[in-house]
Amino acid sequence: MSFHHLWQLRAEFARRLSAMYGTEVPAYNTLVDVSTQVNQAYLLQHGADAERLGSIDRVTAERHGAIRVGSEREMSQVARIFAAFGMYPVGFYDLRDASKSAVPVVSTAFRPVTADELARNPFRVFTSMLAVEDPRFFDPALQSELKDFFDRRELFGQELLELADRAAAGSGLEEEEAGRLLELATGAFELSAEPVDHDWYRRLEAISAVASDIGGVTSTHINHLTPRVLDIDALYAGMEALGITMIDEIQGPPRWDGPDVLLRQTSFRALGEERLFRYPDGSVRKGELRVRFGEVEARGIALTPAGRDLYDRMVADVDRRLQDGSSQDSQGAARAVWEENLPRTEKELAARGLAYFTFTADNAAAAGLPQGPFTLAELIESGAAVPEPIVYEDFLPRSAAGIFQSNLTDEGSKNESELAADYDMARMSGIIGRPVHDPYELYQRQQDGSVRALADALGIDLLPSPAEAAAAATGAGN
Repeated sequence: MSFHHLWQLRAEFARRLSAMYGTEVPAYNTLVDVSTQVNQAYLLQHGADAERLGSIDRVTAERHGAIRVGSEREMSQVARIFAAFGMYPVGFYDLRDASKSAVPVVSTAFRPVTADELARNPFRVFTSMLAVEDPRFFDPALQSELKDFFDRRELFGQELLELADRAAAGSGLEEEEAGRLLELATGAFELSAEPVDHDWYRRLEAISAVASDIGGVTSTHINHLTPRVLDIDALYAGMEALGITMIDEIQGPPRWDGPDVLLRQTSFRALGEERLFRYPDGSVRKGELRVRFGEVEARGIALTPAGRDLYDRMVADVDRRLQDGSSQDSQGAARAVWEENLPRTEKELAARGLAYFTFTADNAAAAGLPQGPFTLAELIESGAAVPEPIVYEDFLPRSAAGIFQSNLTDEGSKNESELAADYDMARMSGIIGRPVHDPYELYQRQQDGSVRALADALGIDLLPSPAEAAAAATGAGN
């Protein structure tokens, strides 16, 4: 078989990684089985509405992986590998202060960036890099040791990198080279059997279990591989019924009666895995590590900057209620805040500009409109523009850190007297060697294309929204 399109390579890459990870972590196969059962039951119960945020085939096949690298060189190399599969950096996530535990990483996600490519195969990999330069976690001596360690380490061979560059440049490969690329790329993320340096690993683990998983070993590996489910609460209950211990609660928005937004995530707790350790006297003995876990996600509607601002304020309100004792139940507090603040319908979310949608025309409703022009909100309110939600394809730093924290044995250490090292999207772009996409711009581009098509279909002129008008006025003033 020839892989003339990057999405074909991407689909096969996701399939091979899933098979490999299922062999390494058998509980992952159970998670996939239960997810599939939950999705089928949800489809039977809800019919076409179950596929409002993606077809059942897409949802059932969907995965996101997570890996961790140690240095800027390793991050730039892994970006080259993912480009071979049509996966590009989107978003910047700083997990260093997103939880009370020490999680000294900054991250981006590699994924397809167009609606068509996401529909063909939405595989994405959340990729974290150790923030070695942050003195709150690593003193100058340890920074130097880590940099030397990563300079010596080779995660990705030259053959793999060259094949990846060729696939990305040519938008695919012929059968023999494609097979070799897939073999090498899958193998690069396989758990190594090489003994772990016990004392070095434990030194890093005292700072952060995440740091030791990145810098305490000579390879990288899939940390978790995440199926998508349509009812994450049913999945959680189903896994517990099978005797698999889940983390304490589902991360992200609560379950409520209104539209699902952004992302909900949970996982089973990290399992003890037998590993070999090398000790200072040269002996090699068996031990156990708990670094890999099984995560599952439920995706909702992508929020606009205004919607995300509302979301962040709601999360802060939930935290306040829990801290002042006005609520003891985090899920109950969140549900109450959602009901007080978030619109209960997709139509209202769209009309208020809080979430991203594509639009189809209702010609019967449009026929009753007076002479235009109109704002998009007016078309939505009239029923002439029918909103279809755009699924959230990205991640939440607080939720990601919450998953990490729930699977750590202790909180690690952080020297708060030191100033944090500067990491941001611009720096990550420089590290990777290509611009990191702003997810808001990707969603806005998709919505804008739909709105233009809607206006053409209805034969009307659209007025700018208040936000667009304000932005235009600001630009004119400059």
